[in-house]
Amino acid sequence: MSLTGGIRNDVTQLLPLLDKVPAAAGVVGQPRYRPDALLAGRGYDHDKYRRLLWARGIRPVIAERGTEHG
Repeated sequence: MSLTGGIRNDVTQLLPLLDKVPAAAGVVGQPRYRPDALLAGRGYDHDKYRRLLWARGIRPVIAERGTEHG
C-alpha cells in the first residue's frame, strides 16, 4: 500500500502499484509476475496508460469516457 497527497491523481500510482503485485501461481516452475488483464474505470482512459500496460504484456480493459455505463 502507498499513500499520496489528497490532491494527487490516482493514475500516477498505476505503474508503481503494478510493480508491487506479487507473483501468482502459474505453470510449475514459472510463476506469473503480471496479471493477464487490468480492469479500470474512466479515470484511466488515456492512450498513454493503455500503451504502458500493453508494453508490460497486460491487456487493458478500461471504461471509455463519454460512453454509457454497462
